[in-house]
Amino acid sequence: MHDSKLGELARLIAAWPGLAAGPTEGLVEDSLVLVEHLEGARRVVDVGSGGGLPGLPLKIARPDLEMTLVEADGKKAAFLVHACVRLGLQGVDVVNRRAEDAAHDPSLREAFDLAVARALAPMPVLAELCLGFVRVGGRLIAQKTEAEDVDAAARAIEVMGGGRAAVLPAPSSARRSGTIVVVEKVGPTPAAYPRRAGLPGRKPI
Repeated sequence: MHDSKLGELARLIAAWPGLAAGPTEGLVEDSLVLVEHLEGARRVVDVGSGGGLPGLPLKIARPDLEMTLVEADGKKAAFLVHACVRLGLQGVDVVNRRAEDAAHDPSLREAFDLAVARALAPMPVLAELCLGFVRVGGRLIAQKTEAEDVDAAARAIEVMGGGRAAVLPAPSSARRSGTIVVVEKVGPTPAAYPRRAGLPGRKPI
């Protein structure tokens, strides 16, 4: 961990009960595989942020990003606020709401250049939870592994306004078989989506 703030983030995550199992340095490093894929994005939303991965490492690497962290669990959201204060991070907004609800908020809906997600849900569910946040012309990037069946998400991606998914290798020390799934937002998300809280997980599109 070269950057002192990245190392401090890893220590903060490790010290907070229930955030991570296993070495946190690798998890923070794993988030950084996304840096080269940010391109011109300025407004970024990390959906189901948990311990701030990948959102906070990306913010540390690219301080110019306007980062929004969406996390339904109140204790995890409290950690995210705590971590931003300890690390002195400016321009980070923590939204303690379920993604299904937050994506219907006019200030958040289709408001972001990029949505990122790590270990959130199977790809059909993830597409429904994330694409409502992305503006037309923006992108969703999901951290996955080679085992993920991306084809199973084709209908959900199409319904949510996404184009064809591209799968790119993105290995790290924490995940040798790491990949990223990149989805361009080609059309608006219909007003009915995402569906009410819990339904995407129970009945994927």
